[in-house]
Amino acid sequence: MPDYRVVAQNEKGKQVKVRVTASDERELKKRLSEKKQTLLYYDEIAKAVPLKPLKKSQLSDFCRQIGELIKSGISILRALEIQGGDESITPYEKDLYMRLRDRVVQGIALSQAMQELTPAFPPLLINMFRAAESSGNMDSTALRLAVQFQKENELESEAKSAMAYPKILGGLLVVVVFVIFGFIMPQFEDLFAEMPVLPLPTRILLGISDFVAAYWYLLIILAALIWMFGGMVGRIPSVRYQIDKFKVRGPLGKLQKVIYSARFARTMSSLYSAGIPIDQCLNIARQTIGNTYIEQQFNEVIKTVQAGGLLSDALDQVDGFVSKLTSVVRVGEETGSLDSMLTSVADNLDFASEQALLRMVKYIEPVMIIIMAVIVGAIIIGVILPIYQSYSTIGAGQ
Repeated sequence: MPDYRVVAQNEKGKQVKVRVTASDERELKKRLSEKKQTLLYYDEIAKAVPLKPLKKSQLSDFCRQIGELIKSGISILRALEIQGGDESITPYEKDLYMRLRDRVVQGIALSQAMQELTPAFPPLLINMFRAAESSGNMDSTALRLAVQFQKENELESEAKSAMAYPKILGGLLVVVVFVIFGFIMPQFEDLFAEMPVLPLPTRILLGISDFVAAYWYLLIILAALIWMFGGMVGRIPSVRYQIDKFKVRGPLGKLQKVIYSARFARTMSSLYSAGIPIDQCLNIARQTIGNTYIEQQFNEVIKTVQAGGLLSDALDQVDGFVSKLTSVVRVGEETGSLDSMLTSVADNLDFASEQALLRMVKYIEPVMIIIMAVIVGAIIIGVILPIYQSYSTIGAGQ
């Protein structure tokens, strides 16, 4: 419940300033009357709770419950109270939903209240709810968004799960190499010191081993700095733009294009079906793609559509979408069923991206194993080669 800064008058007619916690103005007056005080003025004390974006799973649960509650005849205000009282949600969600509820009590529209709590709620959700408030189909809109956020969450979860094993292999490879060069190779230095001439591979291994053994702490610090400053540099707009461009044109560009196309199609379908003008749909949908390189190309797309051009022709010029998206949009424009065609292609592209992820992981796993085998094999050769040469020399001397 929010805290209020209150100016009240006590039974002696003297003004007092107090701080009261209450759910609304009615409860505030009730608590003051119990103390024989009359409310003169009150102001809500804003809580310094940092706002952060809700996860896709949280957004899906929120939209689903809001849609189901409103569909059953419960008001938005009561639905928010039920959401805020749910014991299964996090304290941050509870505080966020109650702040929404407090704003709705004051007569603010739900979409406007969400916008005031940016970046907790994405632009897609805010604009969809704003359109639903005008058309009166809040329940169906919320349930549609619940499905969309759920599918996006499932795709992201599958991508993380698919990459879990390659990440484990990569981490194991780093640990194995570090242990070999830092602890195992130094054990052979006394043996190799007695040999007059060492093969080049062995000398390289010993040099790396000496460096790792002597400066291992510097390597850890360097890795930490790269991890920290790499993220900061990646957030620089110009750097981010080049990274996003490489995602589209790099080795995994085909997979990324499928994912971006599916994300854009599903968002456009939801916005367009809600009755939002096409140029506004494009302006909102561009923010949900997750690639600044593609996003900046939408300036020309929006200009083309506003000038009366076809959406399919405009999207055909975007570098970052698969050609199937443009073809489906063109069919949707010709048949007048753009929203349903976008939903259909989004489902198809989601399935295609899932299959592509599985294929990519199948390729990554043997590649990682081969890399590990090559590194370990090179180390073994570097250790065995001088020993073999020494035995050959001894045999020749006999």
